[in-house]
Amino acid sequence: MDTRAIVLLFPGQGSQYARMAAGLYGHEPEFTAAMDKAFAAFGPDGRALRTDWLAASPAVPVDHVTRSQPLLFAVGHALGRMLLRRGVEPAALLGHSVGEMAAAVLAGVFTLEDAAALLLDRVHRLAAAPPGGMLAVAATAAALEPFVTGEVVVAAVNAPRQTILAGPEGPLAEVARALAEAGLTCRPVPSLTAFHSPSLTAATAGAVERFAATAVAAPRIGLYSGYRAGPLTAELAADPAYWAGHPVEPVRFWPALDAVLRRHTGAVCVEAGPGQGLSTIARQHPAVRGGTSRVVPLLPARAGAPEADREALAAAFAALGAYVPGLSGALLR
Repeated sequence: MDTRAIVLLFPGQGSQYARMAAGLYGHEPEFTAAMDKAFAAFGPDGRALRTDWLAASPAVPVDHVTRSQPLLFAVGHALGRMLLRRGVEPAALLGHSVGEMAAAVLAGVFTLEDAAALLLDRVHRLAAAPPGGMLAVAATAAALEPFVTGEVVVAAVNAPRQTILAGPEGPLAEVARALAEAGLTCRPVPSLTAFHSPSLTAATAGAVERFAATAVAAPRIGLYSGYRAGPLTAELAADPAYWAGHPVEPVRFWPALDAVLRRHTGAVCVEAGPGQGLSTIARQHPAVRGGTSRVVPLLPARAGAPEADREALAAAFAALGAYVPGLSGALLR
């Protein structure tokens, strides 16, 4: 049995799509139970979230902050909980944006109930923010400096040549036109909110007090910060300003991933969330390109039939069976 370290990756805003992972609901027992617990943790909002998640035509679009953020959190948490209950013992957890909240619950920093309450408080605040968006650009952050303004900023560094910009609708549209004129490839990120930009500063006012009133614990599993690009220490976990600042601060996913893979040589990176965006990024890392580490996504690359979710998970279990005893033989109902 190969004893490689397993690293769980949790995607964030932009990876969501309608009915993400819904094909597992009612078929994979651990996932189903964890989703039900997450919806229960969201209190009165949980029923509407569950209804829209399972609907072919949800009442509130999945890209709206009140749907994308809690559902990404719930799906990531449920997939991670499913793996833990099936015997996976991750050496490290790394989340992108809201994915870090899911990772934090699995690491024991927050209880599920507290994290759900904090997240609902966050999205209700952000729902009142000015309309904005995000833009993925195939360029380095340094190359984009001439296009960055006071309103449009670098929101995330996902890979050496994959940078996310964010800002209010009008200024972001102007930057998009300038990028196109300069011959740079860019595409909108599915988001109606300018995450990780100063335009959300006013909307997050008061969040520090909510986090300060919430009990936290030191991570019981190696948890990496996608904002500080290093291990999330007990001291940082206890800092309410750190968590409250997530919607405004830029994500440094690539440096964080590099820190993880330097620490855990020969790791298996498992993407626990919708799509395969983080898997695509991880495959660009020298450790994966060189064959030292590998990547295993749990879900399909894009939305599809419910059966596609189950087939992708079965394939992932088969791949992970080389590192987790008995996992490859765990069949879905």
